[in-house]
Amino acid sequence: MQPKAGKVPRRKLDGVLLLDKSLGISSNHALQAVRRLYRAEKAGHTGTLDPLATGLLPLCFGEATKFSGELLNADKRYVATVQLGITTDTADAEGTVLQRRPVTSSLADVEAALAAFVGELDQVPPMYSALKRDGKPLYEYARAGIEVERAARRVCIHELRLLAGQGDFANGRFVFEVHCSKGTYVRTLAADIGDRLGCGAHLGALRRTGIGVLGVAQAYSLPMLEALTAEARDALLLPPDSLLASLAEAQLDVADATRLRYGQAVRWSGEEGSRLRVYDAEHRFIGICRQSADGWLQPQRLVAGV
Repeated sequence: MQPKAGKVPRRKLDGVLLLDKSLGISSNHALQAVRRLYRAEKAGHTGTLDPLATGLLPLCFGEATKFSGELLNADKRYVATVQLGITTDTADAEGTVLQRRPVTSSLADVEAALAAFVGELDQVPPMYSALKRDGKPLYEYARAGIEVERAARRVCIHELRLLAGQGDFANGRFVFEVHCSKGTYVRTLAADIGDRLGCGAHLGALRRTGIGVLGVAQAYSLPMLEALTAEARDALLLPPDSLLASLAEAQLDVADATRLRYGQAVRWSGEEGSRLRVYDAEHRFIGICRQSADGWLQPQRLVAGV
């Protein structure tokens, strides 16, 4: 079928682009803008960033979209700006101010408060979130003035440290860096830190700097992409298996690789239940498999057209 007049034809494209999302746009807006630049048939992202947040947003094209969910479970890294003394209904700078209180905390008090949140903790998701209750996002209830009960979720703060010399502490603003597990809400963390200090707080700014082994230093902004030629943009794409660096690797011989591509299990000795990224004898990526208890490598998700 020929494309309609004036409509830019899409193309099949496989790979991962590390985008440095700018302030004030949704993750979907950023995705669609980049998709148009690449003229990609199929595209998706690996977990949203709020419009308030900037930073790393991996975008997947074609076969890479099969593996986009892998990063949802990965640890994240953020740099966050906290405003003490002001609480809002969304726990961030976009919300309506609920209360203002004087700030008497010192930098030493802040450092002690941050240390108290390192490790596993139970965190109650905010009402202004995309989590669903009875098929409806919580933020829709919040906008209607309805607060529903939310179960606390176990998260882990691996590292939380104050970035000295950043922020404006004289006016109650400081900046911290956090390395946390999936499901952590940094604006809830900011609000909880404010509660611990006795003055309240909200998240003033947020930048995601890492997901798993991927870092924002290797990411490109939309203006940077727009300034490149099509060939130069294509050269920035990472292969689909770049999303799977946390998985162990298995390399198969020609016969087993052929069987696996047809969806057949192959003999393999490994840890029961482990997931592996699998390659053929020429180190071409085949997909993800799971090791069974009886010594078989079971295909889970395979790329097409290898």
